[in-house]
Amino acid sequence: MQPQPQNPTQHPPADFFAARVRDLAPSPTLAVSDRARVLRAKGIDVIDLGGGDPDFITPEHVRRAAAEAMNAGETHYVSSAGIPALRRAIADKLRLDNRIEVDSNGGVIVTPGGKQALFEATLALVGPGTDVLVLDPAWVSYVPMIELAGGRAIRVQLDPDDGFRVTPDLLGAAVTPQSRILLVNSPNNPTGRVLAEDELHAIAAVAQERDLLVFADEIYEKILFDGHRHASIAALPGMAERTLTFNGLSKAYAMTGWRLGYVAGPKPYLGQIEKVHSHSATCATSFVQVGGVAALTGPQEFIGEMVDAWDRRRRAVAAGLNAVKGLRCPLAEGAFYAFPDARETGMTSMELADLLLREAQVAVTPGLAFGEAGEGHLRLSFATGDDLLERAVERIGNVLGWA
Repeated sequence: MQPQPQNPTQHPPADFFAARVRDLAPSPTLAVSDRARVLRAKGIDVIDLGGGDPDFITPEHVRRAAAEAMNAGETHYVSSAGIPALRRAIADKLRLDNRIEVDSNGGVIVTPGGKQALFEATLALVGPGTDVLVLDPAWVSYVPMIELAGGRAIRVQLDPDDGFRVTPDLLGAAVTPQSRILLVNSPNNPTGRVLAEDELHAIAAVAQERDLLVFADEIYEKILFDGHRHASIAALPGMAERTLTFNGLSKAYAMTGWRLGYVAGPKPYLGQIEKVHSHSATCATSFVQVGGVAALTGPQEFIGEMVDAWDRRRRAVAAGLNAVKGLRCPLAEGAFYAFPDARETGMTSMELADLLLREAQVAVTPGLAFGEAGEGHLRLSFATGDDLLERAVERIGNVLGWA
């Protein structure tokens, strides 16, 4: 019989894990969906509005192209930066849609999702002593990416009472001597705002005056309402050489599960990012990339059909939530999220989200998950069915009361 240690230690001990990961919070949006799945498994009818997954199936011609490529044997490694046909399609798209000129050979890297592109760029260009300006409220993964890379996120807190507008004063006050990168997301997740022309010019002016590189996350660029137009900051004078544009096919083409994204910009930056890409992902899936070519070069009417459906849903959700006590919900200008102001309820966003999950069986994301400027708000995705949204709003109103 083996002697038992008198003071057994925890295995693995807490200090076994890298501090940068141990101290990192899991993704709040995925945590919301996970909680909803657990409750559903227990037989509870939970409506999950916490995620950002379009409820539409990928267009048939895209699915067919990928299946044909797979059945033809295109199941092997491909060029790390992406198959030439897809890189050319991306370069053409950027030129025609965004007025951005990039070389498909060296100026584009295809990645397994837009998130991977952002993560690789952050690892390549951010390190200890690097400050990155992040407009707050911000998508939940920006700050963790920066922290994992060893950098420091400087949150530029936007004012909800000013419609989360970006101003030169807010930007200028946030810049530090160590600031190297400014991260921009429009249309915005979670607020649904589309940056106006004067805001883009303010960002460009600060970037040029302070010698900042801009990360432009444009994943929601095709999802616009009420005549709002998307403009790429890389197309502004003097910005092409200091902007990396990030995008993907997840949202506009209902291809979230395919994991296909890209980063485009000046070759000196892309060369460093490709090192990280080649040592991590190797390459995006070969036959998925063929589907990506079909998506970018084939019929585009499907996008308008989805946006029309989301337009109908955003109006219904906003109208419904505005009839609930303590909620004020502006119409989103882009993307597919409602971001109602719940400060009049007197509850924190965490308290309110927990209440709605427990009492209404509706899963939403607390605004605090997106930063201090998001506190007092909730994020609800309307990228789901009309009936589910109607039932969710009714449940919320029955718990909080009707105005």
